Amino acid sequence: MFSSMVLFACKREEPGGVPLTRVEISININNPSYADLAVPGGWLYLTGGSLGLLVYRNSTDQFTAMDRHCPYQAAERCRVFVDDTEILAHDSLCCGSKFLIVDGSVTQGPSALPLKRYNTSFNGTVLRIYN
Repeated sequence: MFSSMVLFACKREEPGGVPLTRVEISININNPSYADLAVPGGWLYLTGGSLGLLVYRNSTDQFTAMDRHCPYQAAERCRVFVDDTEILAHDSLCCGSKFLIVDGSVTQGPSALPLKRYNTSFNGTVLRIYN
């Protein structure tokens, strides 16, 4: 009985996720400030979410919006950046994980969780990012 109590007392907490943050952003992608989103494969950073947003244009009418807050040991408040390949986002100094910018999935741990994604809708001109 004592050994089972010790096992439960030593159980590590699983890495937590990104804090819940209200997101409600609308941008006109025809605005020159958002020119990087003009074509599929384009991406940019936006203010919002927990530690900023990474928005990627998947196709002419589909976008992916993710929080830049690394989900591994979220209390450390690690922020990911897109690397020179423009395929991966990571923060080598803090969370040590790498994520695909097309969908936020983990390509290299220790994170077991992908980047937090937000809903998007697009009417041909205005991109809405929300939760």
